[in-house]
Amino acid sequence: MDIASLTAPDLADIESLALAARDGLPPDFRRPAMDVALRVEDFAPDPLLDAMEIEDPFGLTGLYEGIPLIEKSSFDQPHGPDTIWLFRRPILDEWAERGDIALGDLVSHVYVHELAHHFGWSDADISTIDRWWD
Repeated sequence: MDIASLTAPDLADIESLALAARDGLPPDFRRPAMDVALRVEDFAPDPLLDAMEIEDPFGLTGLYEGIPLIEKSSFDQPHGPDTIWLFRRPILDEWAERGDIALGDLVSHVYVHELAHHFGWSDADISTIDRWWD
């Protein structure tokens, strides 16, 4: 491998890793996960960071935007699809800082964490099943 010719993973690469994580989910989760839009951007938009009171754009690797399944009602008016956002530069920054994890594993972790919010799981719920929280 000629390391001098390597380039950083682009938005499409991160999206491919997230879609591979989705495709690897158990069938009971894969099907509803396919109904959630996936957006990959370099950073979270400034209005989103401002709304979340996050000053450092590297501080947010992913976000679930929507109504969790356990809260959905037939009376809800759609405001767009439920969406998982992944932010490439903060993910790459964390990956480089860690230095001990495959990029695909990190993208999968962030994607599954955000997808868990779609299923209505709290951070505490996620911590009981996600080895990353150990």
